[in-house]
Amino acid sequence: MKRIQYACLAQTIHFTLKDDIDHGEALELVKQEVAAYKASLDRRHTKYKLEGEEQLPDGSVLLKLRKQYNSYPCGPYLD
Repeated sequence: MKRIQYACLAQTIHFTLKDDIDHGEALELVKQEVAAYKASLDRRHTKYKLEGEEQLPDGSVLLKLRKQYNSYPCGPYLD
């Protein structure tokens, strides 16, 4: 029999700019979307570790993180 002891997801999320609006407004919306995503992780009490947040030349944001999968314990993954 096998049992999962620890579970963690490694994710890279690309928050892209919307094409149909002004560039400045699109940049602001991306910043708001990234902040809302981080707030949702905190609100849901999802354990996570931010490994990198990079703003690309076009203004979009690349977010690299490790986060808890469902409610499984994460063990040393998030240390």
